[in-house]
Amino acid sequence: MADKFELATVSARGQVCIPADIREDMGLEIGTKVLFFLSDDALIMKKVNAGTFAGITAPLKEEAKKAGLKEADVVGMVHRARK
Repeated sequence: MADKFELATVSARGQVCIPADIREDMGLEIGTKVLFFLSDDALIMKKVNAGTFAGITAPLKEEAKKAGLKEADVVGMVHRARK
């Protein structure tokens, strides 16, 4: 796939419309999951499928298991972090 550059504008609600040709090239359809990765001033968006999601979460699940965390614990942690 060739490199593409497109310009988009962030809305007042923090939304960005992904240009149609990029959506088509990436196979992004309604309900497709994407991952955002921020490094310095670069934001990378990656399409996530079941295989990549499993690869991303495997190390996190292992560390949670070592720390004795349960899924219910994570929900509370997220709520506290958002405050």
